Amino acid sequence: MTATYDMYRRITALPKGDWLFSTLFGRKAPYFRTIKMRVRSVEPHRAELMLPKRKAVHNHIGTVHAIAVCNGLEAAMGLLAEATVPDDARWLPKGMDVRYLAKSTTDLVCTATTTPEDWAQAPDVPVTVRATRADGTVVVEGTIHLWVTPKS
Repeated sequence: MTATYDMYRRITALPKGDWLFSTLFGRKAPYFRTIKMRVRSVEPHRAELMLPKRKAVHNHIGTVHAIAVCNGLEAAMGLLAEATVPDDARWLPKGMDVRYLAKSTTDLVCTATTTPEDWAQAPDVPVTVRATRADGTVVVEGTIHLWVTPKS
């Protein structure tokens, strides 16, 4: 069990633990604070967070800006990577391929998923990412590519 996954489980067991974990994660990577995400779940091979639709992340047509959505997807990927990467390895994102499929008109759920087979492809590990509206419509989907190498 990785340290991030263990910390997530311990903190979210506390009253208001999901808020506390989300705040602490936002401090680790300050640009994630801009979207005011709420972490919903973290486990090996899966992470999920909620990205609220609010004025600060709107674009010119009043929907969630595409880059804010990508920020949410990258945060979900980072949580997944921290919960999944072996203790003797490190990871770095090396690219993101996304498709914008629909307008982001509600709060969004950003998910990142992998399989053990994906991690067996290291050093190149593909992480599937998806942002979904409240009605279930997928608004953005794609892959974030990780570079996973042994710690030196």
